[in-house]
Amino acid sequence: MNVSHAPRPHGVMARRTLASLASLAFAAGALASALATSPLTAQKAPSIPHEKYTLPNGLEVILHVDRSVPIIAVENFYKVGSGDEKKGRTGFAHLFEHVMFMGSENVPVGKFDEWLEAAGASNNGSTNFDRTNYYETGPSNALPLMLWLDADRMGWLLPTMDKEKLDLQRGVVQNERRQSYDNVPYGRAFETILPVMFPANHPYSWPVIGSMADLSAAALDDVKDFFRQYYAPNNATITIAGDFNTDSVKAQVTKYFGNIPRSAQPVVRPTVPAVRIAKDTVLVMEDKVQLPRVYYAWHGVTAFSPDDAALDALTDIIAGGKSSRLYRTLVYEKQIAQDVSMGNTSQKLDGLIMLSATAKPGVHPRELDTEIRKTLNDIATSGVTDRELTRVKNGMRASMLDRLSSVLGKATQLSYYNYYTGNPDYMAQDLARYERLTAADLQRVAKQYVLQPKIVLTVVPEGKKELALTATQGGNN
Repeated sequence: MNVSHAPRPHGVMARRTLASLASLAFAAGALASALATSPLTAQKAPSIPHEKYTLPNGLEVILHVDRSVPIIAVENFYKVGSGDEKKGRTGFAHLFEHVMFMGSENVPVGKFDEWLEAAGASNNGSTNFDRTNYYETGPSNALPLMLWLDADRMGWLLPTMDKEKLDLQRGVVQNERRQSYDNVPYGRAFETILPVMFPANHPYSWPVIGSMADLSAAALDDVKDFFRQYYAPNNATITIAGDFNTDSVKAQVTKYFGNIPRSAQPVVRPTVPAVRIAKDTVLVMEDKVQLPRVYYAWHGVTAFSPDDAALDALTDIIAGGKSSRLYRTLVYEKQIAQDVSMGNTSQKLDGLIMLSATAKPGVHPRELDTEIRKTLNDIATSGVTDRELTRVKNGMRASMLDRLSSVLGKATQLSYYNYYTGNPDYMAQDLARYERLTAADLQRVAKQYVLQPKIVLTVVPEGKKELALTATQGGNN
């Protein structure tokens, strides 16, 4: 299950002389520079008009009418992710994402996809620490089929759940783990960092996909219990966006979902104490790689907490793209790194700030470390420039607007905001968090977070531990 990206548009270039091409390139560059470093013209904050209500069985329903094209998107959002698992029972949330496509009482194996495709629709799903979602998009006349299929697997999957289906999808997930973690260069880096960053009983101390041992040990009764607890209407939200009649859709939702019983006991999401790293922790991992790569990880903040937006902006300025400070320094100017990136990930229970950089052939990671620590100290000491702050604000606005370019994007945002803030139409407030950021805000969070103790992991080629950063090199800034 994955998310695909739209292809880049193709165009035709008319013949031009070299002189005219150079002139156009200069003008385009000047325009791009001006747009990137000047505030965008003020415009009304975006909104997603919607109606939200709850069925008697606890199912949340969010409706957004968009008649611009005869397309419908349906998202089933279950409030369960790997963060709801327990030690020794990891990987269940992601495993169940796969099992949900294996048919239900009235839908034979393979027919879920087949019937949707016959109607011109498509579907997929994804799992993270906090939630699991399933979605369909297609022509608006396919909506009754989408709703019926989703309701059948929510309410009547267990009667058809057997060991053969479990073993089949267990094998699929285990193979996915091999391809994404075990047999891919640098694939085990994230998994190596998590148990050091979080205590053993913390639900973020293992990756979403779970451990191979836990997946192998998962019994049929374990999986059924997981379904009974979390895959109930009172732990789910269904969001419908697109071209539909509100009254008829409400009647269909009640018809298909209304008689699914709620779970016997309310779902209680784990609560955990705040976690901090007491001192720098330096790790080394040998792997089948050609070049050493260094990772830096800090604790961040929970989603939508006060410093969340500032950390997004800070990490973007430091190493969020080709215009970032570290990309210019390490890749363009000094040419000592193949790549560098940094991001802030905020979830329900905690946040993670991570920076990574891959050394060029013949370059020791200590050269990267020197420049990285210099950049972090410089921002903490002198702050960011007005140009950098304007660029990141413009980028955040463009990114948010892009999420509203399709009915599926709108459905996803409504579900996301509803879960994390309680308000499906939180786009304006979300954007405002970034637009009111100041250079002082970013300088403060630089001092407060990325100058604090961290985890430093160097992934080195097998047999070349001498390429790893030492405690001295990877120490406090």
